[in-house]
Amino acid sequence: MGSIKSGKSRYHHGDLRNALIEAAVGLATDGGPERVVLREAARRVGVSPTAAYRHFTGHGDLLYEVKVRGQQALAASMAAAVHDLPRPDGPEDPGDEAARRTAAIGLGYVRFAVDNPGLYRVAFCRTDPVEGDDRGFTGLTAPADGPEFSAFRLLTETLDGLEAAGRIRPENRPAAEVAAWSAVHGLSLLILDGPLARLSAEERDAVVERTLTTVVAGLTA
Repeated sequence: MGSIKSGKSRYHHGDLRNALIEAAVGLATDGGPERVVLREAARRVGVSPTAAYRHFTGHGDLLYEVKVRGQQALAASMAAAVHDLPRPDGPEDPGDEAARRTAAIGLGYVRFAVDNPGLYRVAFCRTDPVEGDDRGFTGLTAPADGPEFSAFRLLTETLDGLEAAGRIRPENRPAAEVAAWSAVHGLSLLILDGPLARLSAEERDAVVERTLTTVVAGLTA
């Protein structure tokens, strides 16, 4: 992570603000929102709290930046799952391809939550009173340029592709993001904090696959 190795290297020169954010991402990865403390990020980087406060107004400001990084990492996981889809030997029906992409981004979502529980929790934590937290998000649309909405925009684009391929009826398209998002987010939390945490890896993977199959079937019914 640039000038930081394992979140504990000393900072020497360059972009201190970014170095503090990277250190805070390491803290979030270790323990979720509660671990993101500006003084601890400063200690990891090797600067004084006073120097850190020149770049952030306080805890909420830093936490918001880590939240953005978490959302971007979540979106990257979703995109990677689509990229890693097996390619068919011959031509593929556009509708089938769109359905596979939809299931894949759900898999990438859950996979990120399971592999990065601390950062995943920060990605969805509240960071008020920082101005701009979730600003412009209506539940159905997100600002086109907000990095904190990267994952939601990818979901929207994927469902647009499913509709363009004729797999979602136009009357069923509104709010489809919310239905799909609720399913995978709820599943992720059940795996992290609920009774599904007790499943073996094989059982968990089977539940995830079945859930995603059901979600896609519901969207395309």
